[in-house]
Amino acid sequence: MSNNYCIIMAGGTGSRFWPLSRLAKPKQFLDILGTGRSFLQQTFDRFSKIIPPENFVIVTNIKYKNLVLEQLPQIKEEQVLPEPLRRNTAPCIAYATYKIKTKNPNAIMVVAPSDHVILKEGEFISQIKNGLDFVKQNNALLTLGIKPCRPETAYGYIQIYKKEDFKDLDNLFKVKIFAEKPDVQMAKLFIESGEFFWNSGIFIWSMPAIIEAFNQHLPDVSMLFEKGMKLYNTNDEVHFISKIYSELQSVSVDYGIMEKAQNVYVLTADFGWSDFGNWGTLYENRKKDEAGNVISGDNILTYDTKNCIINISPEKIAVLQGLDGYIVAESNDTIMICRKEDEQQIKKFVTDVRIKKGDSLI
Repeated sequence: MSNNYCIIMAGGTGSRFWPLSRLAKPKQFLDILGTGRSFLQQTFDRFSKIIPPENFVIVTNIKYKNLVLEQLPQIKEEQVLPEPLRRNTAPCIAYATYKIKTKNPNAIMVVAPSDHVILKEGEFISQIKNGLDFVKQNNALLTLGIKPCRPETAYGYIQIYKKEDFKDLDNLFKVKIFAEKPDVQMAKLFIESGEFFWNSGIFIWSMPAIIEAFNQHLPDVSMLFEKGMKLYNTNDEVHFISKIYSELQSVSVDYGIMEKAQNVYVLTADFGWSDFGNWGTLYENRKKDEAGNVISGDNILTYDTKNCIINISPEKIAVLQGLDGYIVAESNDTIMICRKEDEQQIKKFVTDVRIKKGDSLI
């Protein structure tokens, strides 16, 4: 029996990808890149190269449980953990951890979001294997740091300061600090220093190490989930989870544990990683035409239009003239036209639509 497990976090609403991403079917369930597989399916495919299907746990919002089972027929219903409320990544990870603990207290876990793109999968799998090997032999909380290729302001950063001596790895370091998303000038300084890497949000650790970290840094969270050890995998689990989620604080594992713990390490790497958080990351990662446009749709005509993201349903015709640097997105009878540089306002658009038109359009 393999001790290696994978926890996939798949509960987000993907509001920054509206109107393509909707409450009923957020971005992790969509084939935004046109590969024939959704982000969630690609994540599962990637990790299934080294982790058996029965050792996956998918944590999602209760609304999306059936979507997960529909898209991942390889897993069983008990492997999908539906959260009744959104409480950020620390409770999400705690739920999966304590559930796995009932079956395998010696588990080694990889924790990953469901919406990442990895272009160099061979290199990625190699680094994951290195990480699994390291945490098996060390009481460590390990994350993956991505070598930055631009002064990105949409990602958090990790600063390294001490190389760790483990086997023949030359990319394993002790973490000095986690830095919040910087402004452009600070991001440039980060890159110039050579000490900062993008925070991928992918973690690797052993069961004892993460349980100890929860007990030390988020005792209120660990105490609540510990109470359910005899209830997990029984008919009482759903009621128990529903009750404790109303008592849990909303806190990220980065803030709650990683920024506070002393045994945090990072494997630095470059495997073509991208966090598909918004339309801008789609633009960065998709092939562009000669005018710098990223176009998705079968019936789109452009005139004097450049540097745009255009996403139109294949059955619809769209004609665009005179646009430079815009997002033009259509889905389910909703059209959004927004300057790329102003895409941070999309969350406000979604909120305003909800207030004025109700949930049906979001």
